[in-house]
Amino acid sequence: MKQKTTENIFNAFIGEAKAYFRLLAYAEQATTEGEVQLALLFKAIAEAERVHATRQLNLVKEIVVKDTDTNLENSFQREKSISENAYPEFLKDAEEEGETAAALVFSQARDVEGFHAKLYERAIYNAIKMKVKAYHVCQVCGYVADKEVRKECPVCGAPKDKFKTIDV
Repeated sequence: MKQKTTENIFNAFIGEAKAYFRLLAYAEQATTEGEVQLALLFKAIAEAERVHATRQLNLVKEIVVKDTDTNLENSFQREKSISENAYPEFLKDAEEEGETAAALVFSQARDVEGFHAKLYERAIYNAIKMKVKAYHVCQVCGYVADKEVRKECPVCGAPKDKFKTIDV
């Protein structure tokens, strides 16, 4: 695929992915306000945006998705980079502007991305093969536990019932 079209596909994918999550947030707000029909509309169009994003990603899948070892290494490097470079900058800016809510979100995301990098690193060294039956994801901050869920999230303090189990 030629360069400009590839760039356009990536940009369209980003836009569709953003629209998907934005529309789900709109649906949640409409539900909170008792606007059931509008919530349903937002959810339906969110699903359509997910379809668009999936189709666009499939067009460039051979560029994005490699063999599993390469995907694992790339994921490790991205998580490490964002936790060590991007989030510290975001956090600094939020603190300088007195945006405490954003600073908390960025701080927790930075910490969680570091944990994600460690999980990928363990996978790279085959430390998790056939040992993990399920992962548990904190629905507040995104922390991922690969063992028994603790009483509360070690990053944000959310209670055990805020974890979603991901299994095969």
